[in-house]
Formats: sequence, structure tokens, C-alpha cells
Amino acid sequence: MLVTADGNWVLPDSEEFLAALGDPDPDYDAVGFAVRNLGFVKFQVLDRLVTEIELHPRNVDLRALLAVERQLGEVATDLFRIKYLDGEWKSEISASLDHTLARLHELCAPAFEPPPSQRFTVEPQDPRLLDGVIGREQPLGRMAMKWRASFGKFDVDVMGIAERHDLLPLFAIAGLEKAGDRPVWRFLGGAHRWAGDSYRVHGLHHPIDAMPDKEYGTWVSQFYRAVAETSRPRYDVVTAEMEYHAEAGKPRRVVRYERLMLPWRTPTGERLVTACTRLVAKPPAENLPAAGSDNSASTKKPKSS
Repeated sequence: MLVTADGNWVLPDSEEFLAALGDPDPDYDAVGFAVRNLGFVKFQVLDRLVTEIELHPRNVDLRALLAVERQLGEVATDLFRIKYLDGEWKSEISASLDHTLARLHELCAPAFEPPPSQRFTVEPQDPRLLDGVIGREQPLGRMAMKWRASFGKFDVDVMGIAERHDLLPLFAIAGLEKAGDRPVWRFLGGAHRWAGDSYRVHGLHHPIDAMPDKEYGTWVSQFYRAVAETSRPRYDVVTAEMEYHAEAGKPRRVVRYERLMLPWRTPTGERLVTACTRLVAKPPAENLPAAGSDNSASTKKPKSS
């Protein structure tokens, strides 16, 4: 069966399908065309063993995704295969319905574009850089491996990995109890000194966008919310003019850091986002945003750090 872009179920070659296709007499692979170009999702059960979902994530509307989600809850197969177009056709298989649903939402989530800022720039990196042999030997790669292996389910070993690989000092955790909530701090490592020593304790359970440097808080809070709501990790290099709360009246410091943000769920259903941060060398002064300049917050070409 097929799900149309607006979430209706149709059979291939049916009048309803041809009407949704907009072509009453196609002389081509109409199903393939609809999946690749019109946001349709192909849904089939293979030999009563595997449920296969075929889609082009970039074109899938939320209504179609929710229709597939409801149908997946009713099938009795033990395996679920997602076949999706990302430059070329790729395939993933899982024995977990929860993981399959989360992966579908991750694939179909719209990319988050950070708002323009005069103080902060972000260079998006490809999270798949952490999947290679070199990436897996790095601390950030170790944390990414833990996230994949546990299907995004948070447990105490997350903190253990952060400690063992020297990520804990600049580790941060934000929480959202439900969709639409303002992210709040759940944990801040001891090296987060930009808001003052007391803030690492008194700032917990308070919204991120209410931190002393409200411009930075509002800006970074949007990343935490996007990661939580899309269930999609982010891997960035950030250059920021930071206000240090203990240095009121002094010039801002320019810091540059590598940041891996990962979405998690707790046994109680709370959404958590961890941020692993590693300070990196600053770029040449001529590449920094000038004060008062209208600099874009994002560069379009990912690069490895």
C-alpha cells in the first residue's frame, strides 16, 4: 500500500492513487515516481516477516509520517526495514519498533537553521565523520557510539563514558518534559565558568534562555530544542563572543569549540539532550565576525575539524 503526501492510504493502480498522482494513464514507474518526487510512502509486509517502509525523507509530510506510524503499531512482524533515498538508496533494518519510529522521525525531520547572530557563528559538521575508525577513537566518537548502541536510551553509563574520556568538565545536559517546553539545565560540568561558579548549581532546573547572558542563552536554547524535537544529532564547530559573568565590564572573550549534541529519552519519557564540548584553536582574527557586523550564523559547507 501507499500513503499519499496528505496521509491517505491508497492501492497502487487504484483510481485514488492515479488521482493523487495527477496522471490517469502513466507509462512509467508511477509508484517509484510518487515515492521519489511526491512525498508518498510505500508500505509492505514481506513474507509475514519484515515490514518495509520506502520513502524519500526530504519530501515526506508529517501527515504521511503519522499515518505510517499508526500502521506500524498494528503489524505483527518482528523486523522493520527502512529503505530511503539520500543521494542513493540506503537500507536499515531493526527488530525494535520504537527504534524504527524514532529513526523515521529523525530521517524526516526538517533541518534546523540557526538564526543570524552578530556574536555567534556555527559551522555544521557531518555527524557521520564520527562513525569512521578515526572518529570512533576520539572522545566525541565514543559518545556517539554509545548513543547508537543504546538506541538513544539514557542510562548512567552515559556519564561514565563522559568521565572516562575527559568530557565531563565541559559536559552539559538539558531536559524537556514534553514537546514545546523550554529546555532547562539538568547538569553543567565544572569547567562551564562563563555564567559564574554559582550558576552551575543555582542554574539547574531553570530555562537555558534565562541564563545571565540572555542573548547566548536564547541562541543556544534553540539548538537544544531542535535536537530534542527532531531526534537528530548535531555536530558543529561554534565560534562565540562569550560574556563571562564574573568579568562584568570586561571585553567579551572569543571562544571556539567543537560540540556534539545527542537526543536521549529516559525511562520516564523525558527528553534529554547532551552536549559534549571540546575547545579548539581559534581561527585567524580576520575570519572572526566583526562587532556589529551582519554575519550569517551558519556556513553551508561542512568540514572536518
